[in-house]
Amino acid sequence: MAKLKLTRRKFLVAGAIVGGGLAVGYGVLSGEPDEAAFSATADDGEIALNAWIKINKDGIVTVAIPRQEMGQGVLTALAMLVAEELDADFDSIQVEQAPIADVYANAVLLKDALPFSDSYHEGEDSIGSWGMGKAAAMLGVQATGGSTSVRDAWGPMRQAGATARSLLVNAAARTWNVPVEECSVKNGVVTHSGSNKNGNFGEFVVKAASEAVTLDHSLKDPKDYSLIGKSQKRLDIPEKVTGQAVFGVDVDVPDMVHAAVSLCPVFGGTLASYDDGEAKDMPGVLKVIPFETGVAVIADSFWRAKTAVEAISMTFNEGDGRSLSSDGILQTLEENLSSEDGRTYSEEGDAEAALTQATDKTEAVYKVPYLAHACMEPMNCTAKVTEDGVEIWMPNQAPTLIKWFAEKMADVPAENVKVHTTLLGGGFGRRAEIDLVVMAVTIAKEMKNRPVKLIWTRENDIQHDMYRPAAVSRFQAALGSDGTIESWSNRIVGQSVSGSFTARLLPWATMDAPDNTTSEGAADIPYSFPNRLVDHVPVKFAVPVGFWRSVGHSYNGFFTECFMDEMAHKAGKDPIDFRLSHLSERKDFTDVLKKVAEVSNWSTPLEAGRGRGVALHESFGSIVAQVAEVTISNDKDISVDKIYCVIDTGTVVNPDTIVAQMESGIIFGLTAALYGDITIEDGQVVNSNFPDYDMIKLATTPEIETHLVPSGRRIGGVGEPGTPPIAPAVANAVFAATGERIRELPLAKHGYIG
Repeated sequence: MAKLKLTRRKFLVAGAIVGGGLAVGYGVLSGEPDEAAFSATADDGEIALNAWIKINKDGIVTVAIPRQEMGQGVLTALAMLVAEELDADFDSIQVEQAPIADVYANAVLLKDALPFSDSYHEGEDSIGSWGMGKAAAMLGVQATGGSTSVRDAWGPMRQAGATARSLLVNAAARTWNVPVEECSVKNGVVTHSGSNKNGNFGEFVVKAASEAVTLDHSLKDPKDYSLIGKSQKRLDIPEKVTGQAVFGVDVDVPDMVHAAVSLCPVFGGTLASYDDGEAKDMPGVLKVIPFETGVAVIADSFWRAKTAVEAISMTFNEGDGRSLSSDGILQTLEENLSSEDGRTYSEEGDAEAALTQATDKTEAVYKVPYLAHACMEPMNCTAKVTEDGVEIWMPNQAPTLIKWFAEKMADVPAENVKVHTTLLGGGFGRRAEIDLVVMAVTIAKEMKNRPVKLIWTRENDIQHDMYRPAAVSRFQAALGSDGTIESWSNRIVGQSVSGSFTARLLPWATMDAPDNTTSEGAADIPYSFPNRLVDHVPVKFAVPVGFWRSVGHSYNGFFTECFMDEMAHKAGKDPIDFRLSHLSERKDFTDVLKKVAEVSNWSTPLEAGRGRGVALHESFGSIVAQVAEVTISNDKDISVDKIYCVIDTGTVVNPDTIVAQMESGIIFGLTAALYGDITIEDGQVVNSNFPDYDMIKLATTPEIETHLVPSGRRIGGVGEPGTPPIAPAVANAVFAATGERIRELPLAKHGYIG
């Protein structure tokens, strides 16, 4: 293989991307690297060897983490990728939030947003996907979501570690005047086999920084991994346990003041008038600020700001949103099941003709409501606006977007915008939105040169979220003579998350293009049917919708896996055997399904009032099967007793984190399955806080048993794949226990009380 030689100043980081051999980190437009990426953050004798790695004289390695830590363990997992190829001592690893720079763009996130799957399941990328990966690098958007953090970093961060390792070994060999082939690295120490000379990374980092860079470093064979695949301690846990960790609500900067807001309760409404006569004279109040959708109060404490803003009398222009209600929205969704505007996302054979000819057709309609994110940490943003700059402190999933909109709202040069991304107390897609930074900067402009900390109340959050869409799904299917599905038609109706999100970023733009989030988990199911049609009818409401943990998979997993159970019952077959009969060409799915049957003792009968349900679903590149065991009393008290979970994520990085994320995703999805329901009346959300938007408690959380079965296929994500299968697994278990088929969530709507 030919070597590409570059000086260090021409180099940022090499990465294997889409087939390998391409440099990651070069300015796509100029061909030059972003030299300021990590070196600009170096201090205390640190030297940056590339955009991902700094080393100081004591050999301490600092890894740049370009994704946001919101409890998913990304600080640890990404550091492990670098440390593995660097052969560093993991105890000497420190992590640091990466600065905002093009080199840290999340290419996989944008590629996954394409309205086509690009042969992902065959492990190859089409030219379209490759091109979108290049476009992602050009846009330079740093964002965390879509279970992409490890998937996106898998090539570049390992290659960065291997490259830095080579630089250090070459520097050591030059220092000792010995052949480089006689030098090796282990646990952060470079050793010369002939003389037994050794030294830590810090002894060679200065000389390594002057080494010429080559891009031909082979990565480790998986059999030689010493870190990847083995549980490592979470790097973020000690500070969280001691209370030293800084979340957005912990931000406390000099001369800071506080803001609270009262917002128009009706979707799309605007402020008409307000009376602040009483509020402006209340203790601690500094300023009352009207803006498009409400009023803010700035005070010397959050409590005083909140108390004052609640005392302001306001009237609103409510607009057409006033007519919205949950019942009316559901009716519109159901009416659109007959629309002629469906967009096809998957088609094989001729499902319509086959169903027309079928003598025994099964039809069912499934429904889900809007859901809120309900992050544990309240929504917040601290902003300081000066005459020519703006500084932001914020828990966010998309620092690039935060910077863009802070620049726009403050009308300052881009180079004068600084974003500090704190730890996130939950994200789930909500903190990828820009509404808080827009509001915070708008308010802070009225208090120039003083940081203003805006915090939303829980009521603000629940009633002004970017919700998981409500949706309906109709299935029509017929069995063949062999008892397997001969024809399958699935129509989904709901709002487009990508379209709604894009409209918020670019109000002048309209996105009527296909949106694969509407059909993901339905159009790409692994089951083989001779005739299949999956389409989606987009509808628009004033209710803002956004990315919610597992996005379209969160409802399509429920729809599809419950209807597969219906068809198994129709065929008179065991639910797992029935699924296996449609997976003859998918060994990866078959292995996961058989494993969950084994660990859950699927064939062992349960006593009366108890039931098991199964669901199998792939999302974000990982295959997950779950079996739920439930107990239901005669008066419909439901106890979800145990969940068995099996996941194939291709390659395991940190096993402990995967187990934790499966548990997290299951609890998140189970909360929605049992209780989740945002209710809309007169154009506004009725729910206001946790008492009427309930969560699973520790006492009602089931035992969760997780098994990892990595197959070696392309690496998948883990932050979201645990969520989609849990609702159908529980609903199918309810059917097994009671004979009642659940086609609409939450279960509380059917009288099941957990």
